[in-house]
Amino acid sequence: MSQKRTFIVVVGIMLSLFMGSMEGTVIATAMPTIVAQLGGLEIYSWAFSAYMLMSTCTVPVYGKLSDIYGRRNIYAVAMTLFLIGSVLCGLSQSMEQLIFFRALQGVGAGGVMPLAFIIIGDLFSFEQRARMQGFFSGVWGVSSIIGPVLGGFLVDQISWHWVFYVNVIPGIVAFALVWFAWQDQIGRKEGVAIDYAGAGLLIVSVVVLLLGLTELGTPLGMGLLAAAVAGFILLWFVERRAADPVLPLHLFRDRLFVTATLHGVLSGWAMFGSLSYVPLFVQSVMGASATEAGTTITPMMLGWVAASIVGGRLLLRMGYRTVALVGMVLLTLGAFLVSQTGTDANRFEVMVYLTMMGVGMGLSVPSFLIAVQSSVPKHSLGTATSTLQFSRSMGGTLGVSVMGAFLAARLSSALIAAGLDPNAVSLEGMIDGAEGAAAAVTGPMRDAMAIAIEGVFELAFIAAALGLVATFFAPTGRIGHMAQPSTQAEEVGAPVTDFASEL
Repeated sequence: MSQKRTFIVVVGIMLSLFMGSMEGTVIATAMPTIVAQLGGLEIYSWAFSAYMLMSTCTVPVYGKLSDIYGRRNIYAVAMTLFLIGSVLCGLSQSMEQLIFFRALQGVGAGGVMPLAFIIIGDLFSFEQRARMQGFFSGVWGVSSIIGPVLGGFLVDQISWHWVFYVNVIPGIVAFALVWFAWQDQIGRKEGVAIDYAGAGLLIVSVVVLLLGLTELGTPLGMGLLAAAVAGFILLWFVERRAADPVLPLHLFRDRLFVTATLHGVLSGWAMFGSLSYVPLFVQSVMGASATEAGTTITPMMLGWVAASIVGGRLLLRMGYRTVALVGMVLLTLGAFLVSQTGTDANRFEVMVYLTMMGVGMGLSVPSFLIAVQSSVPKHSLGTATSTLQFSRSMGGTLGVSVMGAFLAARLSSALIAAGLDPNAVSLEGMIDGAEGAAAAVTGPMRDAMAIAIEGVFELAFIAAALGLVATFFAPTGRIGHMAQPSTQAEEVGAPVTDFASEL
């Protein structure tokens, strides 16, 4: 593929990554206004959950479909669903409609993000991916910072509807760039049956599991968790017999792939679980504003981006396991220090600890991703990449769910110990950032919230520590020695190499 086409595809992919990653944050600042106009405060959290559920559990499905039908076609389907969902979200007239259309938007997002990384894996060799990793991570970091600011601006100056409409133009541009410039090397595999049974069981099992975690401690929750376990067992039997399974069970025989998957689940749990509750801690315990809470998280994102750039270069000079271990040590140490913060902590200390966690993720995540992409067979590249993305998203989703249930239980116990009635405290208002919630959390309530959130951070530390242990089991070796003998980037020749070198 020519250097010009490569450049156009890269621009389209970067635009896709920017749009997809920003969607996770841009809606946060708009939700209070949306609830005020549409109502449905009691179910508004599902506007987040529906998107997260569908985008998480469809990731491995898209990876498998892209291996069968080609990256270009499946990317087009995913982007189309995402854009249709965005427009319908903006047209919603009730909270129920918004939740349904957010789920549709999530189905599209579940393909847009991982397919971007899969195409990168197809397009560039190991050395080129290492050089470019920082650019793509930088897009994610910048969008995470811009998202809340853009959402607030659109709500204040125009309308909350534009939080969703803003996706349309960049989405269409990204779609056109990739569609017309990408030359897919993968055509449809004839005679291969698509694993619809496995895909359906995977989605249903994941959704039931997450629903069970939201009802943890209740008879309904226990029943849902039991149903989820039964679903996963059935999925295992189905995938063993499938001619081309949506979950690559054969890859789990490889120690590197198993270690990378465990790392994804545990590091995702630690990182995204902490990320969800740091703003609540900063506002309710430290008494800071929402804006200050947002700036507290910014160094974490910047650390992730900077470490991804440096880590990609380090992979050219040392073993991926060494880079990943250094990253996991920093992630674990940062999580431990965050778990030790109390009511007397200051924001600067918290920002330093979060930066350590961000740097840890920035070093370890690309190390495992590039190592797996360089070691798996070419025909399994899409499935392997999307499964790693799925493991990290799943870890974050599980972490947020379990930590939320733990927070509620521990806060209730702390309030009772302080002589307060838990029913008189609006836990929903504290978590959702309702107006006046921070001011209401004073004295014993503030101390009880501090105890509860510190327990949540301890769970994040445990997950990070387990992730560090799992990383020790990764096989040693240099990524350059793992590379498959033939990759698309090597097949297309010098123009791509020149382009990557210039970047």
